[in-house]
Amino acid sequence: MGSGFMGRLSDVLGRFATKVNSLRYIMVIKNAFSALIPVIITGAFGTLFSAMVFDAENGLAKIQFLSFLAELKPIASSISYVTLSFLTIYAVFLIGIELAKLNNLKGVFPGIIAVMSYLAVTPTIYGFLSDDKNILVENVLAKQYTDTKGLFLGMIVAIVSVELYSWLGRQKRLQIKMPDTVPANVSASFSALVPTIITIAAMATAGFAVKAMTGMYAYDIIYHLVQRPLEGVVQGLPGILLLMLIAQIFWVIGIHGNQMIKPIREPLLLASIAVNTEAFESGKEIPNIITMPFWDMYMSIGGSGVTIGLLVAVFMVGKREDMREITKLSSAPGIFNINEPVIFGMPIMLNPILAIPFIITPLITGTIGYFATATGIAAKAVVMVPWPMPPIVNAYLATAGDLGAVATQIVCIIVAILIYLPFVKISNTAQQKN
Repeated sequence: MGSGFMGRLSDVLGRFATKVNSLRYIMVIKNAFSALIPVIITGAFGTLFSAMVFDAENGLAKIQFLSFLAELKPIASSISYVTLSFLTIYAVFLIGIELAKLNNLKGVFPGIIAVMSYLAVTPTIYGFLSDDKNILVENVLAKQYTDTKGLFLGMIVAIVSVELYSWLGRQKRLQIKMPDTVPANVSASFSALVPTIITIAAMATAGFAVKAMTGMYAYDIIYHLVQRPLEGVVQGLPGILLLMLIAQIFWVIGIHGNQMIKPIREPLLLASIAVNTEAFESGKEIPNIITMPFWDMYMSIGGSGVTIGLLVAVFMVGKREDMREITKLSSAPGIFNINEPVIFGMPIMLNPILAIPFIITPLITGTIGYFATATGIAAKAVVMVPWPMPPIVNAYLATAGDLGAVATQIVCIIVAILIYLPFVKISNTAQQKN
């Protein structure tokens, strides 16, 4: 009965996963944010060097004979600025290109269409108070529209504008035909002229209409009604645990859980670490506990399910030869948080014994990490480190050298081992009975 139920559950969720992953906009967002990771990591390491090398109070520059390093701090600050402060612009551009590929459009011009459309609905007037006077500056683009706060509006505008541009481009009557003697690239540019004009004009008009009818810019509406509430949900412990639970259930039935939640997780958690990095660079209070590095440090140690605990538990009490062999083969990849050999080789997939700790362990370790950070035992993450970075090292780098975070991660690993131990013993017994 158990295997029959698991089989039916796997079939239903498998069909659901296939349907979700085949949605064109889900694919586009996943691909775009995957391409953005090098940008975020580059900016994060700029911040890391700024704090740990070039800073005259806390970095290497405080050492007298290395004090000259403080003069180089603007280099690291520039790296952080050109990466994290323009994340929305880069995301819009990449989404435009990815969607164009699905629409069989070649080249990078659709990415430019997306960026122009986003800028067309974004205000270029910035007001602030100075000496009790309202100062209005024209022809500027405020940082809030280019950093992570504009992500959701950017995604919407990129998708709408490129879909419109693609549809207009298929209308033969809108294409300007050039003689055969005209070079192909020039002819293609003229063919795109009318669709470009109509698309940008339509997006600019839509932005104007929204402001005229509501008194608010599209950015204000999307950020306050959509993006900020979603950020609030994921920044809460229940929200992030629910997201992890969904991912783990998909893993257990043989579907890549992280890929399933990626369209929700990536925009929100990558945005939250970008905000933390900028705040750290500016010397401001770090706002977010839950970020992409938080997920990696406390909820995915050794890979999904915190399977570093399972590997150690098998080495400690495992008696089954097959499990010990898989553990030996999986240890090296596991150090770098790659654990597909464990999930599919042990297997954890469709294994009712090991599935239980696989699901509950990251929920427990995530809770430990959250409360340790909330109480100040561990520092908040400020640097986006690559996910294959080994445990301990990733905690140290992500928090710019905080030993409390390292200690918290060690506690999480010990807890994971203790959770997996009895289930490994049960697996030993089950094998002996067979």
